[in-house]
Amino acid sequence: MSGSRISRTRTALAVGLTLLATVGLPAVTTGGASAAAGTLHVDRAPGANCSDSGGGSAAQPFCTVAAAAAVASAGQTVEIAWGVYPEELVFTRSGRQGAPIVFRGKPHDVMTHGSVMIGAAETPSKGITVRGAEFVEFEHLDVVTNSPAASLVVDGANRVKFTDVGAYGRLWITNGSRQVTFARGNVNGNYGRPGITVDGGSTGTVLTTNTVFPGYQSPASVLVDGAPGTVVVSNTVHAECATGIALDGASAGAVVENNLVNTARSQNERCADTAAATGIGVAPTAAAGTIVDYNVVDPRSGGVPYRWAGTEYPTRPEFTAGTGQGAHDFVAKIYEPRTPDGPQAVSIDSADENAPGMLPVDVIGEGPLDDPTVPNTGTGKGYRDRGANEHSDFGSVFTPAGPVRLLDTREAVGVPGTEAVPAFGQVDLQVAGVAGIPASGVTAVTMNVTVTGPTENGHLRVYPHGEARPDTSNLNWTAGRTLANQVTVPVKDGKVSFYNHSGGTVHVIADLAGYYGAKGDLFHPLSPSRLLDTREAVGVPGTEAVPAGGTVDLQVAGLAGAPLDGVTAVTMNVTVTDPSEAGHLRVYPHGTALTQTSSLNWTAGRTVPNLVTVPVKDGKVSFYNSSGGTVHLIADLAGYYSAEGRLTFTPTGPWRAMDTREDVRTECCLRPAGTVGAFDALDVEIYAPNIAAATLNVTVTDPGTDGHLIVYPGDELMPAVSNLNFQAGETVANQVVVKVNNGHITVRNASAAPVHIIVDLFGTQSY
Repeated sequence: MSGSRISRTRTALAVGLTLLATVGLPAVTTGGASAAAGTLHVDRAPGANCSDSGGGSAAQPFCTVAAAAAVASAGQTVEIAWGVYPEELVFTRSGRQGAPIVFRGKPHDVMTHGSVMIGAAETPSKGITVRGAEFVEFEHLDVVTNSPAASLVVDGANRVKFTDVGAYGRLWITNGSRQVTFARGNVNGNYGRPGITVDGGSTGTVLTTNTVFPGYQSPASVLVDGAPGTVVVSNTVHAECATGIALDGASAGAVVENNLVNTARSQNERCADTAAATGIGVAPTAAAGTIVDYNVVDPRSGGVPYRWAGTEYPTRPEFTAGTGQGAHDFVAKIYEPRTPDGPQAVSIDSADENAPGMLPVDVIGEGPLDDPTVPNTGTGKGYRDRGANEHSDFGSVFTPAGPVRLLDTREAVGVPGTEAVPAFGQVDLQVAGVAGIPASGVTAVTMNVTVTGPTENGHLRVYPHGEARPDTSNLNWTAGRTLANQVTVPVKDGKVSFYNHSGGTVHVIADLAGYYGAKGDLFHPLSPSRLLDTREAVGVPGTEAVPAGGTVDLQVAGLAGAPLDGVTAVTMNVTVTDPSEAGHLRVYPHGTALTQTSSLNWTAGRTVPNLVTVPVKDGKVSFYNSSGGTVHLIADLAGYYSAEGRLTFTPTGPWRAMDTREDVRTECCLRPAGTVGAFDALDVEIYAPNIAAATLNVTVTDPGTDGHLIVYPGDELMPAVSNLNFQAGETVANQVVVKVNNGHITVRNASAAPVHIIVDLFGTQSY
């Protein structure tokens, strides 16, 4: 169910429809004073200076909706402020074609719980009745009645429209009403009554994109009885051990499409009386010209999913064979929890977009979203969801790109000049619409960020443009040193920001590795595994160092858990060691032109790691030693990307998950400040719903000796890999992408002295 109004939970209200006068509040009639021109206002809040004898201006609004409705004329809008209006309202005034009378509440605010309520639980209304009028519209209202009144009655009225209206006490369209639309609403029936009843020869009714509950012990949730041409489309219908959607009487020519129907007890249990729990029932008198398709009927009630013209059909294939209907229906659970490899909800990306009455948005006003983990099997765009709610429980996916340079402050790339970034200075970099990145819809970018020529020690912070500067860091440097780190950062306003947290100047370079958005590839995390080590003949035939200007072509597809086919990119921790001269490494797709970007920068004799995400071509990637000396290369696989999968990326923060220099409270306990001992392990909780992998920036500081860190999934044996190499006394950071097991990871201090460890979270891969 959706969660915007009153809590959108089921409200138990009583039976019947009896329009009783409310003491001291007038019913709306066709009489009344002449309406003022333009918009009319209603606001009974203290201090609003309201008066029912005034003109309904913003300065002096009406106190009651009834007073405004008594004078409203064609083309006017009545704007209703948040509040509770315990009124009985009978509308008989009409608008005209192209100039309806509109009663518009201030839209709901889920943060403040602000809403416009015609009645409340403590002071219920007698409901809203539209009698004999036409061209009248209602928006953003909740109507709460007491027993036995219906909340909304359309009685012999035409061209009446309700949008985003909650009826807590059922909707009744009757007495020959024509072309009534009820859209994006939430309905709860009275005791023993359906949530929605359309009867009395009413024609052309459209019920679209609503959540519907019947009253307790009602025979049906949606009952169309003697009302031909009714459209019931994209609703989520609950009917506890009763019929979900029932077409009875002379209700031929209906359309029942894209609905989710659940008739189970408590929405997931078998009914004691399964005979009453029919998903969709169509009487013989309603079958002619009626279309039933693209629905999902939940089978857990134990009742039959279909009853058509007096015959029960226990399965969808039997229903289709016997009636020609429901060829695209499913008899399946309307909701499936997301799992790494279990079934997915059949309602996702499978609706008939061309069904009559389809809206451009769902019940809470969200547009259609394409779940990248589910094939598009619907009509039109193919990714409309069935039911009232558009599924949105997923993140974004990755498009490998480049490597291509986005920023170089030395060369006026991405910035107007060639000046270094000043002390405590900031660079805002446009990334959306640049270098093949889409102009909109980008949620994050992955870049290799390099600092060079720093005049003083410091660190760099990379974060979403326009947000508060975080306390996290991405690169830590000493004066004069060039170093790089991969950064995955959320994009805001099409930009990301770089902050020089030092007392000196520094040049900054950023090379694009890829971006996240609605289209792209999905990540598959793996337990860390070594693919390349030129010292040990791993991935290469011998143990020789890579010569000056030399290239290594590495097979990655088909190894260490990566499939032989379909790999579009890999994420690896790449380390250079024993370089005889200063230089840099270029990692790029095999068989493509050598790029002018860099992935790692080193000085002679240093061991330097960096995380690299690189496109794969022909199942391989290439490494180029851009130095005048030899170097050994190591590459540890963290995961791969392909067109199919279950995981999507959600950029976050950045926020600090662990800092051993401070007390840290976790889900289980308090970890007091203190170093991680020699060869000891640190457990770090990385919690997010359905998390499978995390994108982290891991920093080591104050190490007592040279060493390295190993970051690996919790509850697994320590692998023979490395993520971060350091020398005694220095602060070093590196990005880490790691599989998460049971909400935690392990960081191992592979050195003979204590260290402090900092872990910053930049995003999660979740199913």
